[in-house]
Amino acid sequence: MLEWIRETQDVWQRLQNTQKPIVMYGMGDGAVKILQVMKRYGVAPAAMFASDGFARGNLFMGYKMEKLADIQSRYDDFLIVVAFAVHDEPTVNYLYELSQKYELVSPDVPVAGTNLFTMDFVQEHEQEFLQVESILADEQSRKVLHDIVNFKLSGKLCYLADCTTDTDEAYHNIIKPTAQESFADLGAYRGDTIAELLHYAGGCRRVFAFEPDEKTHKKLCAAVEQMGLSDCAICVQMAAYSHEEMLEFDSRAGRQSAIREESLVTGVEGAAKSKIRQVQGQSLDNIAGEESVSFINMDVEGAEKLALMGCQKIIERDKPKMLIAAYHRSEDLFALLLQIASMRSDYRFYLRHYRYVPAWDTNLYCV
Repeated sequence: MLEWIRETQDVWQRLQNTQKPIVMYGMGDGAVKILQVMKRYGVAPAAMFASDGFARGNLFMGYKMEKLADIQSRYDDFLIVVAFAVHDEPTVNYLYELSQKYELVSPDVPVAGTNLFTMDFVQEHEQEFLQVESILADEQSRKVLHDIVNFKLSGKLCYLADCTTDTDEAYHNIIKPTAQESFADLGAYRGDTIAELLHYAGGCRRVFAFEPDEKTHKKLCAAVEQMGLSDCAICVQMAAYSHEEMLEFDSRAGRQSAIREESLVTGVEGAAKSKIRQVQGQSLDNIAGEESVSFINMDVEGAEKLALMGCQKIIERDKPKMLIAAYHRSEDLFALLLQIASMRSDYRFYLRHYRYVPAWDTNLYCV
């Protein structure tokens, strides 16, 4: 095992071996996924609870949703499994406070794909992790790699606390955008990341924005107009992909809408209902054509590998700065960096993690 792995068992083994009652905090798709994996390991929660404002005695997956006070009145001690994702500071701080009082884990279940981040997974990909560690450009990036791997294995929040930095640091010290960027936003949502670029760069020269969801695309176009970018922006209602192809698209989750594929959740009662429709997949290479691109932002809910294939011509030709979401699939921590390095060997690579539980908003920077 890698010398910087500090855990001797993964979170699923830990749940199997605990003598404490297991209680799950939260409900929704995250809880469905975690319950499904726990079932594989022969583990079941003794109870489930929600924040006081959401605990109304309703049933979820056959469990009555209680308040923490109800759990505390019944058990002297217990192990909490966090089953939702959160990044707002008050809630994240509350989880850290709970972790000081009780044994608490936030299991890593991938947003896309079916590979769980287990001890076996890390051992299987040890050489890739070593290769990535040797390529990363600074000590903070290596710390993020080490801490995120240990977090994904253990579910312990202390690893996230140790490697979290502020968004400003990456923009000021790594990306350093200018007002002359030709910006490609793959997974533009409602224009949030375009607005973020304008905040740090003070403007931009050109925008190529991909957003496959019809309703969200309309909001994106309105936001781009409000930002005064209508004359320099191309906003396409398409999914960033390796080539032109009609795809099945699951728009059940708003911001987490994604190309349909095999999932950890397959027909489980309690999962959010899918809204499947056809959407055009297209490559950035085809949309931008001969126009240069200086900065690519990519957050495409697990389709990053394919979207990068659709940027290969631009990457080889222009060497754009890139900000790539590296947390949707278990393999993203090593596979995306190695994929980009195979296209151009002269990139410098950085990893940063921003406040989020679980380890979402872990990003790869390429400059």
